[in-house]
Amino acid sequence: MDIYLKKRRWKILLFLTAVIIGVASLMYTNWLTDKLSVEERKKVELWAEATKRLASENMFSELDISLIEMISNQNTSIPLIVTNESDSIIIHANIKFNEARREEILKSELRKMKLQNPPIEIFISDQSKQFLYYRESYLLRNLRMFPVIQLIVIFLFIGVAYLAFSASRSAEQNQVWVGMSKETAHQLGTPISSLMAWIELLRNQQKDPTIVNELEKDIQRLEKITERFSKIGSNTELVPDNIYAVLLKSVSYLKKRVSKKIDIICNFDDSNELFIPLSSSLFSWVIENLIRNSVDAIENNPGSIRIDVTEREHDVIIDVTDNGKGVAKSKFKTIFQPGFTTKKRGWGLGLSL
Repeated sequence: MDIYLKKRRWKILLFLTAVIIGVASLMYTNWLTDKLSVEERKKVELWAEATKRLASENMFSELDISLIEMISNQNTSIPLIVTNESDSIIIHANIKFNEARREEILKSELRKMKLQNPPIEIFISDQSKQFLYYRESYLLRNLRMFPVIQLIVIFLFIGVAYLAFSASRSAEQNQVWVGMSKETAHQLGTPISSLMAWIELLRNQQKDPTIVNELEKDIQRLEKITERFSKIGSNTELVPDNIYAVLLKSVSYLKKRVSKKIDIICNFDDSNELFIPLSSSLFSWVIENLIRNSVDAIENNPGSIRIDVTEREHDVIIDVTDNGKGVAKSKFKTIFQPGFTTKKRGWGLGLSL
């Protein structure tokens, strides 16, 4: 449980780091764009003043007129439109359009400019004035989008890094589990051989045959467990086998080893036959783990475990159902991960295996 709690905390920390970076970037970019917006406003006001003075250029020297024209020509990025009092377009700058759609695009741009910024009034004379409309330059608009793009890139980078880290850690864990399982299978070999010899000795001494038979079943069980552990991490050999017979064999073994208050019901005909490719030792392990989990979920209450088999054209559906306490919804995503367990004692390998 602690492992998965730490993993969840690590994910939250990673997410919060990305959010903090993104928010800081957004705040800085907003501050920067506000500054640039003010500068663009000043630039447009200077352009407006230059336009006003050009309209009355007879009042200035040639040097003054050259300076004013230079100021007017310096604006190469801010889209702007100058209209008269009747809203007719007199001047436009830095607006790209197809000549065939000139009027349509200029009117559309004028509507956008009116919504974005208040106009700058240019007083040509006491009786006449013009209005200068503008909107942010292409560079400033792109700059406002930068933190959003940056945030997306950050999240993508963190996502890829997390997936790569998880895959690497999962591969390492799998290697550890495979190594442990093969070592377990190897270690079990010696005591099993010894127990088989003791059973032969008990049989020769004509001890109670019931006890000897039960001991022999348990040794066969240990041999099967050894076989299962030895197959972990190896390619599984699938052999056609009767799935109903394998199910009944697994259930009959467990029935004698669980509480008599729990009834295990096979909800299918014992005589059914359906041969499918499977590894009987590994498949029975799955069924036994599910039944044991059901027994643990029922706890001390009288209960029942039902096994249903549904045959389809290309599938066989096996349902193991119990009337126990069930699994909390918050655990749905983690119950099949190696090492996860809600029990005080347990390796958390049952469902993952």
